[in-house]
Amino acid sequence: MVKKFSFSTLLSLFVVWMMLPVAQAGLFDSNPFASKQGPVDVEQAFVLQPSQQANGQLQLHWEIPDDYYLYRDRMTIETDDSIKILSEVKSDAKEKNDPLFGQVFVYKHQADIRLALASTGTGPADGSVTVTYQGCWEGGICYPPVTKTVPVNAVPVAATMVPASVEARNAEPAASAALPQSEQDRFASMLRDRSLLLTLGAFFLAGLALSFTPCVFPMIPILSSIIAGQGAAMTTGRALRYSLVYVLSVAATYTVIGIIAGLFGANLQAAFQAPWVISLFSAVFVLLALSMFGFYDLQIPASWQTKLSQISNSQQGGNLIGVGIMGLLSALIVGPCMAAPLAGALIYIGQTGDPLLGGMALFSLSMGMGVPLLVVGASAGRLLPKAGGWMDGVKAFFGVMMLALAIWMMDRILPTQITMLLAAMLLIISAVFMGALDRLPENVSGWRKLLKGSGVLGLLYGVVLALGVFAGSQSFLHPLQGLVAGGSVQEKKLPFNVVTTSGQLDLLLAQAQQAGQPVMLDFYADWCISCVELEEFTFKDAGVMQSLAGFMLIKLDLTSNDEEAKQLYKRFNVIGPPALIFYSRAGVELKNMTLIGNVAPQDFSRHVGLIEG
Repeated sequence: MVKKFSFSTLLSLFVVWMMLPVAQAGLFDSNPFASKQGPVDVEQAFVLQPSQQANGQLQLHWEIPDDYYLYRDRMTIETDDSIKILSEVKSDAKEKNDPLFGQVFVYKHQADIRLALASTGTGPADGSVTVTYQGCWEGGICYPPVTKTVPVNAVPVAATMVPASVEARNAEPAASAALPQSEQDRFASMLRDRSLLLTLGAFFLAGLALSFTPCVFPMIPILSSIIAGQGAAMTTGRALRYSLVYVLSVAATYTVIGIIAGLFGANLQAAFQAPWVISLFSAVFVLLALSMFGFYDLQIPASWQTKLSQISNSQQGGNLIGVGIMGLLSALIVGPCMAAPLAGALIYIGQTGDPLLGGMALFSLSMGMGVPLLVVGASAGRLLPKAGGWMDGVKAFFGVMMLALAIWMMDRILPTQITMLLAAMLLIISAVFMGALDRLPENVSGWRKLLKGSGVLGLLYGVVLALGVFAGSQSFLHPLQGLVAGGSVQEKKLPFNVVTTSGQLDLLLAQAQQAGQPVMLDFYADWCISCVELEEFTFKDAGVMQSLAGFMLIKLDLTSNDEEAKQLYKRFNVIGPPALIFYSRAGVELKNMTLIGNVAPQDFSRHVGLIEG
């Protein structure tokens, strides 16, 4: 006799199965450094982790266990005669009433110092930096000062770029210390310092806010079409169940790929933006659309018709496995967006090596993003007509949505003018079927008038897009711009220097440093939805353009996701676009001013004002 399992039982087993490898790996210890027996040896308590970048910057990083702290003002840094320090930036410290030294500033959990180094001679030099630091255990024991020597190498800079005194050298760190902590770092700190329930609640609310961004919008017609594809057989309870499976599969996928990204720095979503993957997934959308239009009733070979129907039914939600697969693919391909809460969780995972708490935060974030999908799915199950011609109209509507999604996906790999033309054809043909060109009979219902009016609007926009293509336009938002003044009017854009390799980037950074120019790096990819949103709505704002007037602007085009792109990700510790990184006039990376995700124009202008101020 075959035992049947309820949906809730299967779901519980799935969650237990997902968490089992984590439990077996011994990852439930929130902090591997924590000591429950007393103070550890100083070499275990404060482990210095130095790393030097190719441009001469030296990063000094300490991982500090719970119940331990380092004194900020008892850190000293000295160099030998062949090396000099151009600038020094320390991470934020917390004020503490210390029994030994009174009111002091200390580092808990971690500490960072970034040094910009240069050789004192006319050529490159190998030298050393000597670091002295001191810390204590909260249990009442303070360690003696520890001194470490770090070998470094440096290249010369122009004499005008070298501060003339120690006071000048310390001027920039003082200004940098006043800068606010970046949003992603605040989320990472939240995971370290706050209670579990408050932290997960905050990430859930952050996900709910992200659910109203373009990253989640494409998933709404996908889920709705899955439900609509069931027709009259779909009930409210069944629709909610399908929606929950879809959202859980999306959340589980985001969690797993987030943990992988945090531990190994591998962005799986970027890997799934290959042209063949995009083409294949777009073909799935077209297949779904043809099914909803009823085209499988045409006289095509029986074997083809059977295979198409099988594929369509499995992906429309004929079973929960098909819904889960569509959720997984949607998370990997449809919405690869980076945002500050997501980056914060990844920073925490990467720095602590603890995927459990970071993974829980990612899952909570993903479930917050899925709330509107649950609402839409349950509503669709309740509002769908149960029988009659209405059902055919609803399925046709979602068929058009599937074709629109296919065009939107192909826009990542095809020239914009081609996708504009495809969109124009879809709008015009759909408008004709909606009766945009038909005469309305007398005593027609209000719904019929609304349908015709929508068709007329779609027809007009389709024609405008088609005219824009032939006028040379490459913008869905401004398709007729090429027709203005005979096409002579050019849209104002920020003067970005586009690079794809570290070598090209280093040349521009050196030029900016020699000229005393601040720099903004824009991590960009054609397949990144938020990147395009930044381009269209933030970087074209007049106030933003004015605030960036004195900057050297460098766009790192990572669309290809090749080895050079991966090296750039690794160099700046960026998981995926969009990310905006800023350099000071002295050529020092302002790590606490990094922006992840989309930013409103007014907020961006205020942010840049802090850098220039």
